[in-house]
Amino acid sequence: MQEQLAEFFSMSWFLPETFQTYEWANLWALNLFWIIPALMLFRKFVKFLKNPVLELSLPKRAANNNPWTYLRLIPTGFFFLSVIMVVIALARPQRSNERVEQFTEGIDIVLVMDISESMDLQDFTPNRLEAAKATAVEFINGRFGDRIGMVVFAGEAYSLAPLTNDYKLLTELINDISFNMMEAKGTAIGSAIASATNRMKESESTSKVLILLSDGESNAGNVDPLFAAELASALDIKIYTIAVGKDGMVPYGTDFFGRPQMVESYLDETTLREIAKIGNGEFFRAADGGTLNSIFERIDTLEKAEILENRYKETSDYYRIYLFWGMLLFFVWLLLKSSFLNNFLLD
Repeated sequence: MQEQLAEFFSMSWFLPETFQTYEWANLWALNLFWIIPALMLFRKFVKFLKNPVLELSLPKRAANNNPWTYLRLIPTGFFFLSVIMVVIALARPQRSNERVEQFTEGIDIVLVMDISESMDLQDFTPNRLEAAKATAVEFINGRFGDRIGMVVFAGEAYSLAPLTNDYKLLTELINDISFNMMEAKGTAIGSAIASATNRMKESESTSKVLILLSDGESNAGNVDPLFAAELASALDIKIYTIAVGKDGMVPYGTDFFGRPQMVESYLDETTLREIAKIGNGEFFRAADGGTLNSIFERIDTLEKAEILENRYKETSDYYRIYLFWGMLLFFVWLLLKSSFLNNFLLD
């Protein structure tokens, strides 16, 4: 009880910064502040019509240049303060605390990344693999509610991360990807697709996506890439394929004199196109880092889960405090208006 009384009598309710935090349920009511100068004019007009000769029991000369004459304004001041408090109460000052809960059924996505030696070619900055890793991290951090897994492959496939919502862990794992993770040389695209499919075979998600990123032709592994794609398609897994790099001569390292060396690059675009077709997805060709970013943005747009929101708005009203002060000031005015203060001198 004492705490409630202390709260009501706190002067913090009248600070400018307090009013800046309010929302007003009845904003129109603030226009009633115009009633205060209107009441003052009305009061003056009534006094003019009455034209009183004497309102005080003191001689008129006693009031000349006497500061005590201003005591007569005190009752009126309390009255107008009570009107101000009532107007503020009518406007209903409030504070709201909105809480938003987002949820989604999400999408299961497995990123399948080529880490064979050809991904060290430098037609991307600093090389194909590092550009792909940076773009993959950006893609992961832009998702919400999706489970994402990771498979890397060279001459064999390795499941780096299961389907998870721990995007921080995924980011750390991707940043640690290097060429020396596997001893087997080559490009086992079929084995990589099979490994990703195995990760998603028990998924109950309504949407399952495989994103395959490679720069070479399948020349290793014991699973045919097209057969692996058909197996994934049978499990309703959509496949997007991204061919990374340029055909022809591309830079790779420097010679003894620091000049860039050129090596020939070949990419089996036909197989990647066929895999995407079987997987009911799309094929993309990324010739530089900017194009690769655009491709992931495109996939991000195509594979967006519907995000549902629940909004909870908690609103606290503060009009009771100002109504309380308005009534208190009104009662003070009633007491003072009948006292000698209200009739101290001729107005």
